[in-house]
Amino acid sequence: MAGVEDQVSSLPNSLPITPRTAPIMFHHDDQFGSLPITPRTASVAQTPSILSLPITPRTARTPSIVSLPPSQFHSPSLSRSPLLLTGDHATNKPVKTPRSRGLTPRFITPLGSPLRKALKMTRLDPQDAWLPITESRNGNAFYAAFHTLCSGIGIQALVLPVAFTILGWAWGIIGLTVAFVWQLYTLYLMVQLHENHETGLRYSRYLQLACATFGENLGKLSSAFPLGYLSAGTCCALIIIGGSTAKLLYETLCGATCSNPKPLTVVEWYLVFTCVAVVLAQLPNLNSIAGISLIGALTAVGYCTALWTVSVAEGRLPNVSYEPVRKGSQVNKIFDLLNAFGIIAFAFRGHNLILEIQATMPSSEKHPSRVPMWRGVQFAYLLIAMCLFPLAIGGYWAYGHLIPANGSVLTALFAFHSQDVSRSVLALISIFVIINAVSSFQLYGMPMFDDMESAYTTRCKKACPWWLRSIFRAIFGFICFFIAVALPFLGSFTGLIGGIALPITFAHPCFMWLKVKKPKKYSLSWWVNWGLGLLGMGLSVILIAAGLYVVIDTGVKISFFNPQ
Repeated sequence: MAGVEDQVSSLPNSLPITPRTAPIMFHHDDQFGSLPITPRTASVAQTPSILSLPITPRTARTPSIVSLPPSQFHSPSLSRSPLLLTGDHATNKPVKTPRSRGLTPRFITPLGSPLRKALKMTRLDPQDAWLPITESRNGNAFYAAFHTLCSGIGIQALVLPVAFTILGWAWGIIGLTVAFVWQLYTLYLMVQLHENHETGLRYSRYLQLACATFGENLGKLSSAFPLGYLSAGTCCALIIIGGSTAKLLYETLCGATCSNPKPLTVVEWYLVFTCVAVVLAQLPNLNSIAGISLIGALTAVGYCTALWTVSVAEGRLPNVSYEPVRKGSQVNKIFDLLNAFGIIAFAFRGHNLILEIQATMPSSEKHPSRVPMWRGVQFAYLLIAMCLFPLAIGGYWAYGHLIPANGSVLTALFAFHSQDVSRSVLALISIFVIINAVSSFQLYGMPMFDDMESAYTTRCKKACPWWLRSIFRAIFGFICFFIAVALPFLGSFTGLIGGIALPITFAHPCFMWLKVKKPKKYSLSWWVNWGLGLLGMGLSVILIAAGLYVVIDTGVKISFFNPQ
């Protein structure tokens, strides 16, 4: 130390030296604490060039960190904003974010340690405050449960007993159980992948995560078409189911006693359903339809429970058989079997909405959105299991092989028990189906609304005005109406569609987990995800081939612009 003191004493008197007797505290946001910086006196002798620099008092301008709100995740963006400011710019001025019409919180802080905050840039997405999925992030576990339950139970559950007619009791229950557990596991992976702790980003849409994981070209190639069908195609199917059920309700309540000499045709009922759905579609964002999702979820639970309880209460039909219905050659039997598994896969198709639902929730490092999201998902899937398994097992027990091949439990109930069951009960079930179809239309249509508005905001760099938003949604609704009228036989392709959409639910989440989380090679997680991912992709190819074969072999009654 004597050598150091001699060097210091030889310095000019014009260089003021401020002794540091205590550690200097470098203050950051409260949630990260503070970093003590102690003087490095031992290194002075080794670096004499430092002594030639002027040493200024503590009052001089030094870099400081802007005081920011609690750390929150962001969605991917091309715009970046630095957090480390110096001089006059180191103020506490609020960062400007795009103005939103709703109660949209401002997201300006990344997730990470103080060092990451100092060295990395904040990635902001100004469009998030303008788009319907992320316009409001005030959701909670209850909203997540409502949305998940409404999307998890629906028209796809009504066709499960049809798969049992081909698989039989044993393989039907095994296939349904395996599919339920498998998709619940991949759903858990999706919830965990929504937030990236390394980059502080939130992937608010399935396609965003796919492109970030697999690359822009491969992500769009593998996911764009299935996601488009799962949104727009489901809306078309909902118009067909809702319009047909509305006609059935009218006939149930009126029947031969109706005084109207010219009742509405099927196409006109489709139009009535579409108009109602378009009116409800004017609600601005995903959080704003939480009440509609709640009503849709309650009605879904209601009609699923009513269908299997009424069917079981009426007893088994005479001459019912539980022998698997497999006709033709051995090849035909194999493809029929695979097509039945495709029908089961078709029943689990809500994964394309999970990231979008989670995007409506606030998130920070201390309170990540995955915690309330998973709580809501667990509650929702408990109710989904209580609906799907009794509906599939009870419906197959009551009707056996007599369930129409291209029908559902609903059509079987009206076909065999329309004279035995009270008209009020049949009408109540029909009303529940219609309400659930209208509610599900809003949920499945939201990703398409988001895409249309995203194209506008990307081009015009401003929020979509309300009148243009209304036009977009009306156009989408009536395009779906046109497709439903032009292609009313879409229900015959259930197995094929299940094979096409299968990777979205059963395979892609496993590969995303491997790419993002990078589990240790040959560990249990590594084996499980590789095995399930490859099995899912293989099953998808086989089920698509089986679905095409069954459609070609059995034939489909093509009736363009002639819905029955």
